[in-house]
Amino acid sequence: MSSLTLRLLASRLPSLRAAFLSALLWCPSLVTMAAESHAAPAAEGHAAEAVHGLPAGAPVVFDFGFFQITNSMVLTWAVAIALILFAQIATRNIQAIPQGLQNFWEWLVESLHDFLEGIMGADLVKKTFWFFATIFLFILTCNWFGLIPGVGSIGWGHPDAAGQVHHLSHPLLRGVNADLNMTLAMSMVFSVCWLFWALGANGPAGFIKHIFGAKGDTAGLLKVLMVVVFAAVGVLEVISILFRPVSLSFRLYGNIFAGENMIETMAALGGSAFGWLLLLPFYFLELMVGLVQALVFMLLTSVFTLLICQHDEEHGHAHEAEHGVAKH
Repeated sequence: MSSLTLRLLASRLPSLRAAFLSALLWCPSLVTMAAESHAAPAAEGHAAEAVHGLPAGAPVVFDFGFFQITNSMVLTWAVAIALILFAQIATRNIQAIPQGLQNFWEWLVESLHDFLEGIMGADLVKKTFWFFATIFLFILTCNWFGLIPGVGSIGWGHPDAAGQVHHLSHPLLRGVNADLNMTLAMSMVFSVCWLFWALGANGPAGFIKHIFGAKGDTAGLLKVLMVVVFAAVGVLEVISILFRPVSLSFRLYGNIFAGENMIETMAALGGSAFGWLLLLPFYFLELMVGLVQALVFMLLTSVFTLLICQHDEEHGHAHEAEHGVAKH
């Protein structure tokens, strides 16, 4: 890939990222508003006192009646603004010999592009790179922002008889991917993009044939049998496609939610004197988990896209890649 092409790609990626993130950031608010409307304030208060850990649902920190803002949404917007500003600053003055932030940005874009090109091929990566690069950087940054001191430890709680707060029921900030609303929104956005790419690559008739059509060269009764078999396999494939948003969202949510709960538990066990020391090895572990989970989400979605957009003779190689990633 030429240096000029990479610079053009790097300069276009911030605007594509801004458009994608703008659409993505409003999805969790719709899910959250529907979920929060059924919660009773009294029950929420009792649950906060009983649970000493990260609550499963993101608490509402600002309620405007018609629109509610949760603590995970606040950090989501902060991460999105930080990424957009960094990309714009890095590509503000494109130079022939990159230096500083431009050099780092071009290295990052080129590395991601070459990595995805080796998986999906040059033609498909041209159409989809903007999405997979953005989703990887967004998830990775969100995971690491959730480890910044103050996230989850600044907010509102219930004081005890001595007037001290030992647990926050409403932290001001919360890890983005520790909120199921966010991971489900990203999975749903990918599903829409996946359907668009699939129809663009195969057409409506080719899309149906790709899922239900019989593969291989057969004749006679064997061909009839293969048609029945692949029709049944197609039904299973449709069920798998429908459950992909669920599996993608719960995989990412479960790992990040468990990690943040583990950090809070270790901090409580260490107390005010040694809590920071007990946290150190788990912080390094969560840094690695954040990177791995961002990579797994990007790889799974890219392989799912490859499977629907490729030719039949390449299925075996792609299925092997999918199963290898799914083990994580």
